[in-house]
Amino acid sequence: MDGQLRRAVNATLMPGFPGPDLPGWLSAELADGLGAVCLFGSNIVAPGQVRGLTKAIHAANPDAVVATDEEGGDVTRLHHRDGSPAPSMAYLGHRDDLALTHSVAAGIGAELRAAGIDLNLAPVADVNANPRNPVIGVRSFGADADLVARHVAAYVEGLQSAGVGAVAKHFPGHGDTGTDSHLGLPAIAVDAATLGVRELPPFAAAVTARTVAVMTSHILVPALDPRRPATFSPAVLGELRSRGFTGAIVSDALDMAGASADRGIPEAAVLALAAGVDLLCLGSESTAELLDAVRRHILGAVAQRRLAPSRVLNAAGRVHTMSSELARLRGVAVDPPSEPVAVDPSGFLLRAPIEPVVAPVLLRLASPASIAAGETPWGVGDHLAGDLTARLPGATTLTVADLDALADVLRRYGQRPLIVQGRDLNRVEFLQTACATVLRQRPDALLVELGWPDHTGPVRLDVVTFGSSRGAAIGLIQLLAEGAR
Repeated sequence: MDGQLRRAVNATLMPGFPGPDLPGWLSAELADGLGAVCLFGSNIVAPGQVRGLTKAIHAANPDAVVATDEEGGDVTRLHHRDGSPAPSMAYLGHRDDLALTHSVAAGIGAELRAAGIDLNLAPVADVNANPRNPVIGVRSFGADADLVARHVAAYVEGLQSAGVGAVAKHFPGHGDTGTDSHLGLPAIAVDAATLGVRELPPFAAAVTARTVAVMTSHILVPALDPRRPATFSPAVLGELRSRGFTGAIVSDALDMAGASADRGIPEAAVLALAAGVDLLCLGSESTAELLDAVRRHILGAVAQRRLAPSRVLNAAGRVHTMSSELARLRGVAVDPPSEPVAVDPSGFLLRAPIEPVVAPVLLRLASPASIAAGETPWGVGDHLAGDLTARLPGATTLTVADLDALADVLRRYGQRPLIVQGRDLNRVEFLQTACATVLRQRPDALLVELGWPDHTGPVRLDVVTFGSSRGAAIGLIQLLAEGAR
């Protein structure tokens, strides 16, 4: 039993690792039954490299699941160096074209399958009910539960039609929060009835669409469990099972503060397994020492009767079943059109008609990216010099991070068309102040919201792109060059 239990524990673990090459320790763990590996931006350099990496993982354990976060829009791993060409989920929800959402997801799935990746930690099924949510925002299809539900289903079906498994996240819903669970423990202070009509329908739609897995959130939901975060709550995860989901439950990364800040990753792993999680995402910087500590802590919890061996075996069985289902999806995959879906600027939200501009100053107001998105090129900057030369010759790109630098830009470029770009203009204090400063001196400036459009704040939103990725930025260049009525 000891050997069987140890391999069962291994099957429930999904570490990340630093660097572009498969470490020897991780290859040995895969040979010993490790269930999955999660790839992050630091693991991905180029298409050929990532394909070689996934081949090495599958060679070490053909049944191992290779997962990543490739949501489209701002959250990308394959394109973290240059930005995703795919539309964000918020853009797709604003367009509300289910065929378009299906097509975008199928294209993402085809790219992942070509890279040897089996499981996509997407779609986001959260209803972004809080317009100042610091971590969901444009990753969500919208603020309406029915709209989110139908696009979640279309995304799941599109992704899985290309042979890659979907993971609907973050159960039971991270949309009505004001804290990033990477940094703390958010809470959703609504009653069970509100949860039932707002947060849960998109997950029900994902289950109906036969999503391979569902990911938990590290949030407190007092209406279901006043003490334990969702990832550690049998009551919250039981809610998912009671709604007919029989697939694998995957934890959000256990290195996040909402999961392990006061208890450590090994104890978080035990609590998650005990609550009903099947596959434990350990985080991006896992090491041989961490993996061994987690395994020993789980086995110790079994010996102490804090964790039933049957729960570990059950979790491992679900991971093995998921691996088999992913193999089946690869076998019946249908290739989508070869051309990726571009971000059409006709899908942007405009306050008024836009006239074409000549030789504009494209000013980015700096703000930190969420940890989920990481540091990728964003907005229209010098990384898009070729597109600017072709469509907006004479354009100048600048980024400012403080008001003194902003004042200098306003002095130097007073006679040129000014395009101001920012992410979450009405949520971040510096961005609000900067926009007010701009409009006092340049009321003709065009304010472009690259994040979630919060219309309740003081900043005027002239253009909303529903994302800051490469695809959205190229669409913005087209809009500025051609104008729109």
